[in-house]
Amino acid sequence: MVKSGAQVVLECLKEQEVDTIFGYPGGAVIPLYDALYDELDYFRHVRTSHEQGAVHAADGYARATGKVGVCFATSGPGATNIVTGLATAYMDSVPMVAITGQVAMALLGKDSFQEIDIVGMTLPITKHNCQVKDITKLADTIRKAFEVARSGRPGPVLIDIPKDIFTKQVEYEKRQLTEKSKDMSSGKIDMELLKQAAVMINESKKPVIYAGGGIISSNSSEKLYRLAKKGDIPVVNTLMGLGSFPRNDELSLGMVGMHGYENANMAVMESDLIIGVGARFSDRVIGNPNKFAPGARIIHIDIDGTELNKNMDAYLPIEGDMSEIIEVLLDLVEAADRKDWHKHISTWKSHCKAEKDEFTPGNILEYMNGEFEDAIVATDVGQHQMWTAQMWKFKEPRTFITSGGLGTMGYGLGAAIGAQLGRLDKRVVLVTGDGSFRMNCNEMATLSKLDVPVVILLLNNSTLGMVRQWQRLFSNKRFSETDSNENIDYVKLAQAYSIQAFRAGNMDELDLAVSSMDNTKPAFIECVIDKDECVYPIVPPGRPIDEYIVG
Repeated sequence: MVKSGAQVVLECLKEQEVDTIFGYPGGAVIPLYDALYDELDYFRHVRTSHEQGAVHAADGYARATGKVGVCFATSGPGATNIVTGLATAYMDSVPMVAITGQVAMALLGKDSFQEIDIVGMTLPITKHNCQVKDITKLADTIRKAFEVARSGRPGPVLIDIPKDIFTKQVEYEKRQLTEKSKDMSSGKIDMELLKQAAVMINESKKPVIYAGGGIISSNSSEKLYRLAKKGDIPVVNTLMGLGSFPRNDELSLGMVGMHGYENANMAVMESDLIIGVGARFSDRVIGNPNKFAPGARIIHIDIDGTELNKNMDAYLPIEGDMSEIIEVLLDLVEAADRKDWHKHISTWKSHCKAEKDEFTPGNILEYMNGEFEDAIVATDVGQHQMWTAQMWKFKEPRTFITSGGLGTMGYGLGAAIGAQLGRLDKRVVLVTGDGSFRMNCNEMATLSKLDVPVVILLLNNSTLGMVRQWQRLFSNKRFSETDSNENIDYVKLAQAYSIQAFRAGNMDELDLAVSSMDNTKPAFIECVIDKDECVYPIVPPGRPIDEYIVG
């Protein structure tokens, strides 16, 4: 059948089982939105307040559901406004397809109104990108984009489409989405390497599983749990890996690295074998690479071969599909009882707790975790992010939505909205700080319009807390441009968007706020905390992760 390019885009999205799109219209995508007008019975389109909100929402949707997130943006500033979101998704391996409009082909390269080379700009921060200049290749380009976004190590793909490609007519033939095109595996597996890995695990006296976000993106959490239980192996997580192993399990030591607890960091440092699965050995985890786990051999398993031996030399690097590899290891690894190793680990502290009635970030988050035990939690970036990673007992994968690799302030609210729309069966809680929240608080208009029950928990310390903490510890308390002097009533701001809002200055007021809210509506809770609250432990930059400051 003959269709316009814009109609082909939407038909291809249907092929890929996409029903939710985040975007913002503009001149170059008017034909696309005109075609969308006839398809709103099929698609749920969410027009955000800003293109950055749209791309973060597509990101949050993808992380929470495991599906490919989709966003639309117009040319020029519309396209450049999604750059940070693409980089965020790229760093954290999030599957996404971004479709940008472009000026008509006759105007390309002439500095036309709202023309920008978005393909050139995003080349380093996308898994793949392209500009479509031949309408006969449009459908296959979109199909390939989804395949690339979800296969192997997932990531964002950008397709730039000139305005006249949207309006041209072309013959379109529908294709079914096959199971093969849904498959994320690489098909690579080396049995000899896996047999060697199993021997190393079976002979180890003090092994540690170091699990990252690759476990979640490969849907391997259940298999990882069985492997850890069979081998009686303690598990530490990267920030991106939280939720891949239930935090309330006796084998879970929580997050490792710069803000990891003592028992997690020390277990890694004193281990004789580190089994790295779906993790990058990033600088925030390993600290000083020359002093990281000096007595341990490293098995590093990842679907992306470029990560192997990049940050740490592995004794046994293994490239391949995580789910398939762990399945094989489950057969090869022997059942074990490593009670002496666990007893040794238990001599180190998990964390230091404040008095129960003190209005500290730890107590606030522990209370919220109890009230919203099964929620999906999104965060922005800063102290509140690390407190959440430390305190929240994540039990399931895809329940922690945060910007890990890029560390994007302003990410949280858009991501929370996307996660909530992707998982309407779950409650979403956004934990944010006043610095991050101000960056994209305009998306409260989107939240109010959608009327979905996201809970915004604002930890307001009237400062850029993490930067201030570093200035306190490493810059002789020279607090340069971190304390905020803005006289903002955040409760009134939320109410201006018709969102129920509360302010708490102690635990009783927090309890009253939570018990008073309408759980079917968006809600906002501001918790006023001390600006001198710090995230501990912290490993100073350039130091090994067993040399930490505890307050």
